[in-house]
Amino acid sequence: MTSPPRSVRHPVRVAHLGLGAFHRAHQAWYTQLAGDGSGIAAFTGRSADAARVLAAQDAMYTLVERGAEGDSATLMEVLSEVHDGADTEAWRRVLADPEVGVLTLTVTEAGYRPGSSAPARVLDGLRARHAAGAGGIAVVSCDNLPDNGRVLRDAVLALVEPGSEIEAWIRADVSFVSSMVDRITPATTDADREAVRRLTGWDDAAPVVTEPFAEWVLAGSFPAGRPAWDAAGAQFVDDIAPYEQRKLWLLNAGHSLLAYHGLAAGRGTVAQAVADPALADELEELWSEQRTELPFDALTVDEALAALRSRFGNARIEHRLAQIATDGSQKLGPRIVDPLRSRLSAGRDPGRAQLGVLAAWADHLAGPDVRDPGAGALVERLRDATAPRERAAAVLEALAPDLTDLTDPLAERIAARQQGALA
Repeated sequence: MTSPPRSVRHPVRVAHLGLGAFHRAHQAWYTQLAGDGSGIAAFTGRSADAARVLAAQDAMYTLVERGAEGDSATLMEVLSEVHDGADTEAWRRVLADPEVGVLTLTVTEAGYRPGSSAPARVLDGLRARHAAGAGGIAVVSCDNLPDNGRVLRDAVLALVEPGSEIEAWIRADVSFVSSMVDRITPATTDADREAVRRLTGWDDAAPVVTEPFAEWVLAGSFPAGRPAWDAAGAQFVDDIAPYEQRKLWLLNAGHSLLAYHGLAAGRGTVAQAVADPALADELEELWSEQRTELPFDALTVDEALAALRSRFGNARIEHRLAQIATDGSQKLGPRIVDPLRSRLSAGRDPGRAQLGVLAAWADHLAGPDVRDPGAGALVERLRDATAPRERAAAVLEALAPDLTDLTDPLAERIAARQQGALA
């Protein structure tokens, strides 16, 4: 069977930038599950490949929820349009449509760096909407950054002329919603595509494999309405910061620890890494350091950690450590450095495991397989430096110049790694 027939094409109510696997496993899944008939017009971020492949199968794809006991498949029909992100005519047309009330983004942490194209593309769409008189809109960031809605708002407003008409309109009529998103979604493999063919009988070139768990917490207003995401389990809160911290400081920080320590130990996936007793102990130590900084009671944190242990140990989800290790220069600040600062502000010692993540990252950057454009200068410096203290100073100056007092304890962890010890 080449592809199943499409039962319905929903009217577009949501635009999306960043047509990757995570969007299709998370925001698209919530939108389809909401059941209110909202469709999505999705645009690629950097490469047009995803739009090309999906367009060839009528923008439909299979979502596989891969639990420890087996797989379940859902035919996803919520994408009403898929476009190359470079198609500015389609982008402006969709954003200028008054029926479109929400723009969501999954552009990764690196997409918010100064000079990145995502804020400029958002602004281009907002200009088209303003020119068409289409009314307000909510822009929802779905990337792993604290207060990501404010970060995106500031990045967009930095591109407009102060006092201009478009600036006044954005400030008055455009909301920037912060959200916390969570669903482990590894990159799709050829083996996954073959498994989908056996499961569904459909030759799907663009399936998505994800875990059964999903969470979405949002804070902000929706001036033009939104899909009924709450009917699908999304939470709407007044203060998103605690939820962001819980995700970043437990799940994401844990992933970074396993990525940098695990790759060095020859592990390939999250499940392989947590099956290593030494790495599992290091992870538990990191969680004990991070949890003291969270604004949740002990029982709530215990429940969150119990869920993470189960999720990380699901060997049927092959979450590649190399994928997690990319762009550490953008990820480690909110995941490791912020809770480290919190410990110091509370009069607590710096976390040994927290410093261990930075030490492992330094080794990773000095190695042969680095994918982190934001760390180019640091990579060169680390490859020229061998002394632990010199490496520690370089890492802290690049990542957290306010924490250079930690140079010596970080150097101790770097030295331990050079001697072949995790501890």
